[in-house]
This record gives sequence, C-alpha cells and structure tokens, in this order.
Amino acid sequence: MRVRVLEPDPQAPARLCAEHLLAPYTDPAGLDALAECDAVTLEFENVPVEALAALDGRVPVRPGGGLLARSKHRAREKEALRAAGVQTAPFEVIESAADLEGALERVGGRGILKTSELGYDGKGQARVSTPAELAAAWADLGRVPCVLEGLVAFGGEVSLSVARTAGGELAFGPLIENVHRGGILRTSVFPAEAPEGTEARAREAARAVAEAWGLEGLLTVEFFLLPGGALLANEVAPRVHNSGHLTQDGGGLSQFGAQVRAVLGLPLADWRPLLPCAMVNVVGVQGQEPDWARIDALPGTHVHLYHKAFRAGRKLGHVNVVAPDRDTLRKRVAELERLIP
Repeated sequence: MRVRVLEPDPQAPARLCAEHLLAPYTDPAGLDALAECDAVTLEFENVPVEALAALDGRVPVRPGGGLLARSKHRAREKEALRAAGVQTAPFEVIESAADLEGALERVGGRGILKTSELGYDGKGQARVSTPAELAAAWADLGRVPCVLEGLVAFGGEVSLSVARTAGGELAFGPLIENVHRGGILRTSVFPAEAPEGTEARAREAARAVAEAWGLEGLLTVEFFLLPGGALLANEVAPRVHNSGHLTQDGGGLSQFGAQVRAVLGLPLADWRPLLPCAMVNVVGVQGQEPDWARIDALPGTHVHLYHKAFRAGRKLGHVNVVAPDRDTLRKRVAELERLIP
C-alpha cells in the first residue's frame, strides 16, 4: 500500500516513510491529492473538521468528520459517551462565569478543569479544590469553554481499541494497563493486571461507542479502573493510540494493521500480542539522554524514534520490550524505566 500524508510540519516523522504533502490541512491542492486515494484516515485529533468536510463525498473518510468533531471536544465527547450508555466521571461544562457557581460542589468538591479543545498530555488543564481556585484556573486557561471533571479515586488506568468496517464488522485490541507521569503516558503493559471481567466490560463499552457513533476505522477508549473492576470512560481517541504501540513488537497483528484493514474494508479480526510486552515512552528531558547502549543490550527491546526536533516534555519516541512471561517482562520494564529519564 502506498501512503500519502497531509501535514504542515516540515519535520513530520511521516516524511521518512510516506509521500509527504507539505501543506496546511485545509490546503485545496493537498486535499485534492488525498481525494485521489482509496480512503483517508486520521493520525491525531487536531485536524480541522473543515478539512474532512472538504473531502466528504469525494473519498471515504474513516473516521468521519462527525465523529472527529465529537471526540476532539471534551464536553460533546462526554455527553455522547453517556448517551451511548457508557459511564464517565462526574462533569460540568464551563462556558461562562455563571457556570462556575456551584460547579465544583456538583462534581464532588475536587476536580480537574480541562479546556474542551486542544489540550493533551497534561496541557490545558489544572487541578482545583476550591471555588476560588476554579475561577483562577478558568481565567488562566483564557476563559475558553472547559469541562470540570470530578476527581475519581481510581485504582489504575487501562485502554482498549476497537475497529469497525463500513459494513459493521467489529474487532478489538487487547486490554492494556497504563501508567502516567506528569500527565504524559509513561508506560503501557500487556497483559493488564485487572480484576476478572474487566476486559469484557471494556470491550462492551468500546462496542457501544463504535456502534452509537457510527465508527468506520479505529478508535481507542481510555478508562479509569475502579476498585473491583468497574470502568469509567475518560477519553476517546479516533485513531491508533500511544498505549497500543506495544502491539508493533509483541507478535500478531498490530494496531496499525488493524486500522488499515478497517479503513480499507479488508478482513478484520481481533488483534493482541502473542507474548507479554510493554512500551516505555521517550520524553524530552533537558540535559538528559537515555542510555541507548544499555537499552539496546537489554533482551527483547525494540527502539522506535520519531526524528522530531527536541523539546522538553515532547514525546520523541518509545521503546517496546517483549518477554517470555509476565514476571520477566516486569523486570525488563523496571530496567527500561531506569535507563530512560
């Protein structure tokens, strides 16, 4: 398969492995070139909905603009999750000063204020525990539309992806256990340590979202895992997900292959690694470099660098590691985390 990527960043990693259309997302010539393809899909959410609308009727866009508009806006996303029967943390929509009154109490007294659009990896958000902090945080975020989410006493975080063809065929990825640091995903592990039945509940929630939202393509649902195994949906990404990168090297179909199959209507099946595996993100830290020699010497490692310009806090790559059993995997992950700042 030949791939074209429309991306305005001249240093985009895709330039190394695809035909790079260097232009704004709404560039008419760039969109014309995409319209010549058999299908168009998404790699991240911060694409203008107008770009997808310009392709509507010219080429299959999977996922489509309606799903993107829903998932890239936190308030619409959470309302649509609940409409699909999927539980979320308590939340309040903050769009004006009047919305601040009593909002914190209604979500349980402590919360996280997040911009409705554009925030990710811990950006565009602030923890608040008093009405004064809430008002100050909203001002600091520019008084833009936000969502106030109640803090949840969760025991862990997991994610699961679902793929769906235009004909309605469904397939699922594995349940993956995630650990964040400073609001950025640090480590993902398969198989996840979770109470019995958790994966079945995650699959049912992902199925409900995929069918209610008319998914064509692949999306990933991030969950808070509560004690006892109950799940609350946190966010939805209409694309392959950072946590699923471990499927590249664990054997079997990867999340990337699953997305391509769903988008092009090829035979689809559940995908999960054949061996225990994990991923550790490489995030830019000023003055610190991973110990690449020792990482390469660690059994089962696979280094994936993005060739991005350095910026503190930016994801610059990830290291996957595979092991014959869970205990060995945990030891190798612990060693990787020591070698990567």
